[in-house]
Amino acid sequence: MLAANPKKDSYTNYLAAKYTSAAQQQNQARLIQISDLEFDLNLAGGFTESHALEDALQSFQADIEWCEHLAIFTPVWWGSLPAKLKGLIDRAFLPGFAFQYEKGNPIPRKLLKGKTARIVMMMDTPPWYYFLIQGAPATRQLKTTTLKFVGFRSVKSKMIGPIINSTARSRSKWADEVSKLGYAGN
Repeated sequence: MLAANPKKDSYTNYLAAKYTSAAQQQNQARLIQISDLEFDLNLAGGFTESHALEDALQSFQADIEWCEHLAIFTPVWWGSLPAKLKGLIDRAFLPGFAFQYEKGNPIPRKLLKGKTARIVMMMDTPPWYYFLIQGAPATRQLKTTTLKFVGFRSVKSKMIGPIINSTARSRSKWADEVSKLGYAGN
């Protein structure tokens, strides 16, 4: 599980911990807190230059290879992903690890085939508005152009919000919902 809010004490990370705790009742599960990872966010030179991977990125890649199901808990900021999550994807989901271009084929080979994922996004915007009016760009980016691109076969998503001005009752309900998802392994 990936708690992708760079702010350590966030509601996003709290929900990721609830999901992980429930998942551990049925399966092995690990929680990675992006706030604990130290790495350069910038993929300077793109994929044409080799970059040494920091220990945090090597460990993250090992966790991705190990897992059968990945749950990503992330806030939505300005309709998109936090920069640290985008940097993690840029730096860790590299050719040779997550995908591989082959000569004569414009579609790369997917190297993380068979895994499943759950994306849980917290936002201050009402989810219906984010989906219908804004087009849910961060959801599409993670689901289609990242996880399915590298081979994840099933990617489910859940949007939670609005978080701003939410009541204790709403937050308790959301925590119960993600615990049930974690316990069910999806």
